[in-house]
Amino acid sequence: MKHKRLKQSKQLAVALAAAFLLVPVTTGVVELNDQQLPVVQAAKGDHGVDWSKYQGTNGVWGYPDDKFAIAQIGGTTDGYNCYNQWTYPTQVSGAIAQGKRAHTYIWWQNVTTTWQADQVLNYFLPRVQTPKGSIVALDVESGNQNTQAIQYACDRIRQAGYTPMVYGYKNYLLNHVDLSYLSNHEQLWLGEYPDYSVLRQPNFGYFPSFNNVGIFQFTSTYITGGLDGDVDLTGITDNGYNNGNPQKPKSQTPAVQQGKQIHQVTHNYTVRYGDSWWGIANQYGLDMNTLAQMNGTTINAMIYPGQVIRVGYPQHVNKIMNNDHSGQSAWTDALGDTWHKESGTFTSNTWLHLRWGARVTSAPIGVLPPGSVIKYDAYSRHGDFVWLRQPRGNGQYGYVACRDARTNEAYGSFE
Repeated sequence: MKHKRLKQSKQLAVALAAAFLLVPVTTGVVELNDQQLPVVQAAKGDHGVDWSKYQGTNGVWGYPDDKFAIAQIGGTTDGYNCYNQWTYPTQVSGAIAQGKRAHTYIWWQNVTTTWQADQVLNYFLPRVQTPKGSIVALDVESGNQNTQAIQYACDRIRQAGYTPMVYGYKNYLLNHVDLSYLSNHEQLWLGEYPDYSVLRQPNFGYFPSFNNVGIFQFTSTYITGGLDGDVDLTGITDNGYNNGNPQKPKSQTPAVQQGKQIHQVTHNYTVRYGDSWWGIANQYGLDMNTLAQMNGTTINAMIYPGQVIRVGYPQHVNKIMNNDHSGQSAWTDALGDTWHKESGTFTSNTWLHLRWGARVTSAPIGVLPPGSVIKYDAYSRHGDFVWLRQPRGNGQYGYVACRDARTNEAYGSFE
């Protein structure tokens, strides 16, 4: 679940980035005025996904009818030292904002004593951002394992008010733990794939038959490029949410609160042929990166006719999405880049691209000739360049590289 995704995710990003460049710019219409997505009810057969950092800031969905996501909070590889997944809080809030249920899993490797289990859970349980009652699964698929340490950890998760599960591949678990014992106490989340072709629906001919299986991870290629696809067999992904409604969690956390707020100030938009992130964002006065972020994706992801996304207006969305930085001298954006507030004027001495994002892969707004004057309000040094942020109409921004970050050579003068 953890390591295999990096290569697949990179391939997906490249493929979708290329596809995005071919989408013409037009606008669409709002199909629904209702401020709430339909209530998502848990039931046997619900599909969902699971995420680690390779699925990015807000995670990646496979299909519009996905109803839950299980996000990695972090884990341990040696049974002593813990690592965090920086994407976890935003993936949780992103799932809630999309009207989906969010759950948690911990990478569990080489935890062979109850003392080690205590150290790991003492670190992670206070950091869980999904609501009480939600799933906190142990990802048991690598290294040395101990049945009693796993069961002890599950008992502690339950005592903390969450729903424990044990994830893994059947053959690995049979060879490393007493799986019968664990399945008599906890629901299992088992993975088994027929092959690595894209699989939209589970093939139960490859179901890893065992006692008390609650979730079946039926593919690692739910979409082209790679994404784990899961099916809920018992309704367990309802846990933590009243009547399965993501807007009615059984407890509040900062990530859950943010997700609910985003959901409440946005509404449905049905993508039409020719739409692009830029075109839709421009219609609502949003930065297109913000629009993609609040829909759990990036501007490199292709959108398609009939897809339903969430849209809103900047005066409501920006503060919730941490894009309103008034009063701040520095901040970190959704891509992990640090920006510094500074007002000034830049005059170029060469041809430069003005872009919709601070990346050389971001869509261009236009090409600026030498002598162009750019008024900016912030700068960031990342990658190979120093970028300036240009305020534009409707709360949007343009971005231009003003300096080579490696040589410090400026592409113009500053006032």
